[in-house]
Formats: sequence, structure tokens, C-alpha cells
Amino acid sequence: MSTNDATVTPLRPKRPCPECGRPSARETYPFCSTRCKELDLNRWLKGVYVLPGVDNDADTEEKAPEPPRD
Repeated sequence: MSTNDATVTPLRPKRPCPECGRPSARETYPFCSTRCKELDLNRWLKGVYVLPGVDNDADTEEKAPEPPRD
């Protein structure tokens, strides 16, 4: 049974690599190479991909409960 590459459906569509923009590779999806995959992992480990948070101290000072009135 012979298979033609044109009739085989890829498991994932090729997308641009998030690091360099080249087409992604099956082995390192969604990246194009091991190098780009490791660059992204390094950024995660260094904390580059951090979402800014809200300062909780400022919220608690503004919303302090009022004392009950007699």
C-alpha cells in the first residue's frame, strides 16, 4: 500500500513560529525548531511572560468599612 504525500492530511496545520515567523515543524510544534522552542521556554522560566497584577493594598485602604452610627 503506497501513500502519496498529497493525500495524507497533516495532523496540525502549519502556522508561523511565534519566535521567528518561519513555518512550524511537526516535531517542535508550534515552533519551527528546537532553538525557538528553547528560547520560549527560557523566557517562561525567567518570568518574562508575566501578567501585571493589581496592588491589593490600595484596594483595601479605599474600601475600608465605615464604623456603625448610633
